[in-house]
Amino acid sequence: MRLGGTARDAAVDTMGCERLFSPTASDRDRRFQILISLMMSSQTKDTVNAVAMGRLHDELPPHEAGAPPGLNLENILAVEPAKLNELIRVVGFHNNKTNPRFIKQAALLLRDNFDADIPPTIDGLTSLPGVGPKMAHLCLSAAWGRTEGIGVDVHVHRITNMWGWHKTASPEASRLALEAWLPRDRWHEINTLLVGLGQTVCPPQAGRRRCGECDLGLRGLCRGADRKKVALGRAAGPEGVKVKEDDVPKVDVLASEFFETRVTKEEGHMLDEKVVSIKREAIHDE
Repeated sequence: MRLGGTARDAAVDTMGCERLFSPTASDRDRRFQILISLMMSSQTKDTVNAVAMGRLHDELPPHEAGAPPGLNLENILAVEPAKLNELIRVVGFHNNKTNPRFIKQAALLLRDNFDADIPPTIDGLTSLPGVGPKMAHLCLSAAWGRTEGIGVDVHVHRITNMWGWHKTASPEASRLALEAWLPRDRWHEINTLLVGLGQTVCPPQAGRRRCGECDLGLRGLCRGADRKKVALGRAAGPEGVKVKEDDVPKVDVLASEFFETRVTKEEGHMLDEKVVSIKREAIHDE
């Protein structure tokens, strides 16, 4: 993952929530912009969220004559809900996110309870409407530079379960499982790494996964990899020569320089009997 490869240049790398603030914003406004970006990101692609954030930066009216336009707390408090809804209509569930449950209500709470800034604690952030543990941990890390937990979204939850790191039923359960063993200095980066992997190489739809182009699959480090795609990728070699699937020899065992991986004959998935080895590579692979 950390080598880049085909997961490089994912949408999250340039349009992730922590990158959508204005470069000219004050520290307070930058923190607020990160929070709003995260609040709008639910059920919304990074590319779409970036469009909505761009409109807020460019078109949100000033709260009073002579004040600057753009995204800040005062302008959100003053804008009519209908206008705000128009500006963010591209994002998922924009009606709910506008008023009264999300953005407008959160702005009121920030003004009244937190001195017009975003709170610097997980408890304070999760007291805001629409902000759960994942969003709070991402916001605290990006806005305040404090990493107190792992932001686990659907990509992180799905991929870590696919790798066999744990068997959890919810992102929050995955967060607790990851925090139990992953070194703390990796907590911040794991979200961006796995979101990028999920956006490019390993999407939810199994048929769209590019296991034959994935460093983890080719090196035998992914227990969920499609063995046919991996075999094709290995046969293509570093030159990238494509071969027909029928020309790939049918193998039951694929060697790995890190550990031996047993390949099942059901569903073409590679199953590693030593999941701890995958975890070790995730920590030490530079």
